[in-house]
Amino acid sequence: MKILMVSWEYPPVVVGGLGRHVHHLATELAAGGHEVVVLSRRPSGTDSATHPTHTHITDGVLVVAVAEDPPHFLFGEDMLAWTLAMGHAMVREGLALGKPGVGAGWQPDVVHAHDWLVAHPAIALAEHYDVPLVSTVHATEAGRHSGWVSGRINRQVHSVEWWLANESDALITCSASMHDEVTRLYGPDLAPVTVIRNGIDVTTWRYRKREPRSGPPRLLFVGRLEYEKGIQDAIAALPRIRRSHPGTTLTIAGEGTQYDWLYEQARVHRVARSVSFVGTLGHTELLGWLHGADAIVLPSRYEPFGIIALEAAAAGTPLVTSTAGGLGEAVVDGVTGVSFLPGDVAGLTSAVREVLDDPAAAQVRAKAARERLTADFDWHVVARETAQVYLAAKRRVRHPLHRPEVVERPLPERDLP
Repeated sequence: MKILMVSWEYPPVVVGGLGRHVHHLATELAAGGHEVVVLSRRPSGTDSATHPTHTHITDGVLVVAVAEDPPHFLFGEDMLAWTLAMGHAMVREGLALGKPGVGAGWQPDVVHAHDWLVAHPAIALAEHYDVPLVSTVHATEAGRHSGWVSGRINRQVHSVEWWLANESDALITCSASMHDEVTRLYGPDLAPVTVIRNGIDVTTWRYRKREPRSGPPRLLFVGRLEYEKGIQDAIAALPRIRRSHPGTTLTIAGEGTQYDWLYEQARVHRVARSVSFVGTLGHTELLGWLHGADAIVLPSRYEPFGIIALEAAAAGTPLVTSTAGGLGEAVVDGVTGVSFLPGDVAGLTSAVREVLDDPAAAQVRAKAARERLTADFDWHVVARETAQVYLAAKRRVRHPLHRPEVVERPLPERDLP
């Protein structure tokens, strides 16, 4: 098949797990004989003079990294305007693919959108080429905000998500919990929703058996520094953990909007000297940190999947995770890791202590987690199942859509004017 993927991130522009997911899926589909074109973007804050549109073939995938237009929009300050401008630039380049002499008249058999930020270009291009639109919903605005979309931008993002879901001819989610979430938020007239788990290439994550070592325990978190990732709960648990395991440290790898607040939380809980923020890590650095940690702690309050759990399992790092969303499906409590309820600081503390108190049992669980990857999370399986969704998708008859009704969270009495 000829597949046009549209994603707001693709290596080297990677914001989170979505970029790595699209990269692995695209290259695996290409290796399977499909023609894959990925429409993505150049880095934020650039323009066509410094970073012109770059078209190149990497790992069998034709990547069209679209330049930003001159208008001055910043993602952090003008998110919706920035997103619309990116979409406009993507549409231009997507249309050019079908022009003789530019894209050699290439036309896709299917358009695959990844999340709401590319809703406008994906919908427009699927309509232009008159092909099915398949959308993977990696997360939802309501899910990221505990089920509510009370702010103006929250409502706008939710409405775009709803539009993309209802315009799609097939939908993909990465977990059963996300399937239920998407159906509840955007139904009832959706196209079929298929659950296809995220995959992992275990060959790129060298497994290392835990060896007995001296010194204080080392805990690791990897992910975006956002409230829904629950890092604040790991920080709150650290003083309790240190009482039973003196000297325990927590290293936080990643970037995000909540850095200042999380740094202050470490001060509030009097563990600032035991918490280190190391920023974004490259693959080799991350692997080193995974091998050196006694456990990786993933305390998400909302998590559609949690690809870092698979990466840590592949490296042999003991898993301590919440049961939020996809994490509850990716990690089998007591078998491949130790779990606790989202937001439960006492449960998090108990889970970490269980791992630190019995390294041998933690090693058994880590080995089981690694073995499960090859059976349940192989990228070849993910690509094959995705291709089946493409083949089954048929372009539906379009009808005018009303605006969605957005449920807002009522203000508590104490917040009323």
